[in-house]
Amino acid sequence: MIRLSNISLSHVLPDGHRRTVVERLDLTIAQGEMAYLVGPTGSGKTTLLRMLYMDVLPDRGVAEIGKYRTDKMRASHIPRLRRSLGVVFQDFQLLPDRSVHENVAFAMYVTGKRGKAVRERVMQVLSLVGLSHKRKHFPHELSGGEQQRVSIARAIVNEPMMLLADEPTGNLDPKVADEILKLIAMLHRQGMTVLMATHDYRLVKQFPARTLGFMGKHIVDVAPETL
Repeated sequence: MIRLSNISLSHVLPDGHRRTVVERLDLTIAQGEMAYLVGPTGSGKTTLLRMLYMDVLPDRGVAEIGKYRTDKMRASHIPRLRRSLGVVFQDFQLLPDRSVHENVAFAMYVTGKRGKAVRERVMQVLSLVGLSHKRKHFPHELSGGEQQRVSIARAIVNEPMMLLADEPTGNLDPKVADEILKLIAMLHRQGMTVLMATHDYRLVKQFPARTLGFMGKHIVDVAPETL
C-alpha cells in the first residue's frame, strides 16, 4: 500500500530555511494494516502525511502510494491520487454553510457522482459513524466529536484505498477522543488501511497497533508500551 525508498524530506520554516524531517527512510505499510505515526509537535508527522497525498514531494528517493509514484507522477494525476485516499484533519475542515448530508455528499459530487447513488451511500456512511439522525444539522450545531465523525464519513464515502488521519483527536477531550479511536479501529477491522499521526500516547497504548516513531531524522518501529 505504501512503500518509501531512501526518502529524504524537508519543509520550509517561517524564516525561509529548510528543516530536514527524515533522511534515507525505508518504510513499508501493507494493505489492511493500521499504524500510528508518533512524535512531538513539530517532529514532521504532518509533512510526511502531506507527502503521501503529494502536497509536498521528497527531496530524494521514491514514495509509492498504491499504484502512484512520486518520481513518475504527473501534476494532472495528483487529484486522482487524492480521490483514492481518505484524509481526516485535526480541525475537521467542514463546510459551515452546508448540512451534514451535504458535507459528506460533496466528496462524491467532486468525483462526478450524482443522484440516488449519492444519497444512499451518504446515508450508509452516516449510519456507520452514528450520525444518520443528524443529517440535516449544520456543523455549528454539532459537538467537536460529532464534527470529526462527519469528517471521517466524508473521508470514507468514496471507499478509499487508505485512511490518513492527521491528529484527528487533537481538538477533542479524552472521552470523545476514545470514541473517535474506536471508530477508526472499527474501520480498520473492516479492512481499511489506516495511518494515523498523533502525539497522544495514551491513545496508542489504549488501542495498540503498529507504532512508528520519529528518532532524530529517522523513523523506527517502537513498542507502544514504551511510550
